[in-house]
Amino acid sequence: MLFSSIVYGPIHSRRLGISLGMNLMPTQEKLCTFDCVYCECGFNTPVVQPHLPSRREVYEALDSTLQSLSQMPDVITFSGHADPTLPPNFRGIIEDTCSLRDRYCPKAQVCVLSNSTQLGRVEVVEALKIADQRILKLDSAIDQTMRLIDCPANKDLTVEQIKQWLKQFNGDFTLQTCFLKGTNKGLIIDNTTDEELQAWYKAVDELRPKKIMIYVIDRATPVKTLEKIPRERMEKIAAPLQDKGYDVEISA
Repeated sequence: MLFSSIVYGPIHSRRLGISLGMNLMPTQEKLCTFDCVYCECGFNTPVVQPHLPSRREVYEALDSTLQSLSQMPDVITFSGHADPTLPPNFRGIIEDTCSLRDRYCPKAQVCVLSNSTQLGRVEVVEALKIADQRILKLDSAIDQTMRLIDCPANKDLTVEQIKQWLKQFNGDFTLQTCFLKGTNKGLIIDNTTDEELQAWYKAVDELRPKKIMIYVIDRATPVKTLEKIPRERMEKIAAPLQDKGYDVEISA
């Protein structure tokens, strides 16, 4: 599933409400720093010279869409079919979006869903701090499992790096984790084991996010040997954190 335009929707998001989506990636290819086994947009496609929309193109597309809407969204969400923080002009795009939001729908929030891989770039962190919501991924607190699930383009990426980057927000972000199990190329994938959960709980306590979103596979995945985690299991995963006072949202 690839998005054919810069702006799409509004759609009803199970986590965010009425969401106007923003896709900053090429419309015909999937280009991401992760190649997650569960991504509903499929695997990455080889791109020689990808065309990323310019800041002006994004501004004009959003301006035109907001003028045409009869019902304003609850949130303008940067997600699309790859990590939206990749473009070099990302901060400017966020500034423009906040300006258009203030003009047309001042009650709406600007939200960015990111896989956290670009948080080593100062301008990305600054842009995310301008947004109203930052939903940042950590699918496992164990390197081997993170690499099995997320398949990062940077083979040297570590969980410790991601955690240190996330600490730049001093807890002012939403931590997002997809729980799943299954196999891929003969290897077992399961981030719901006791070992996995204890490492993840420890990471949560280090990061102290203001909110935690845990969710399960909801649509078709490129790897067909993955299993959806039952709602009861997700509630048990959330319980220890809820007992500590964390705000945990379960989408299952």
